[in-house]
Amino acid sequence: MSLPAVLLAAGSTPSPSPSESETPSVPSIQDAHESATQAASWVEQNWSTWLAIGLKVLLILVIAGVLRVVIRRAITKLIERMNRTAQAVDGTAIGGLLVNVERRRQRSQAIGSVLRSVASFVIMGTAALMVLSAFDINLAPLLASAGVAGVAIGFGARNLVTDFLSGVFMILEDQYGVGDSIDAGVASGEVIEVGLRVTKLRGDNGEIWYVRNGEVKRIGNLSQGWST
Repeated sequence: MSLPAVLLAAGSTPSPSPSESETPSVPSIQDAHESATQAASWVEQNWSTWLAIGLKVLLILVIAGVLRVVIRRAITKLIERMNRTAQAVDGTAIGGLLVNVERRRQRSQAIGSVLRSVASFVIMGTAALMVLSAFDINLAPLLASAGVAGVAIGFGARNLVTDFLSGVFMILEDQYGVGDSIDAGVASGEVIEVGLRVTKLRGDNGEIWYVRNGEVKRIGNLSQGWST
């Protein structure tokens, strides 16, 4: 067979037609209408449920916010009243009445800060659990995960937690205050500020010592029990 005949035969071979599976399916207007109808039906059936959940969540958040503000203000007013009604006591050797006023002020502020933080944590934590419960979320896995995360965070921040708790008990027990001369083991001097985490001391040469409350294993108060 000659070459022109071969080329002619090849050119006359019909090309394969695309199969039905290769043809892209285009959604019809009827399919779109059915989808829209199903969506509208779902919204109509469930809108009342979602509206009730939304109102419940909003109510929880509003009550939690108002309760938090009221309790924090009540604690602040209580601390201020304690400061106003506290009777003056004998001062220390280097400050008299002003030292006692500053001592009571710092102590009451520290106690008020602890109470406000605890109240906020309890209120907002309870509100968060109630919101999750409103969405029918299983709280058991979340609480388990939170427990594991809390242990990990507590282990990593154990020094900070120790300092904080030690400061709380030092303030509540009134182990020392502003103006006292103390020997804290790691440093000694006059107390110029008592915080929840750190106590500031002024040394004999005027230097300022920042002593972490968790590092204080013993305290010798050279001013407590002596009158001026």
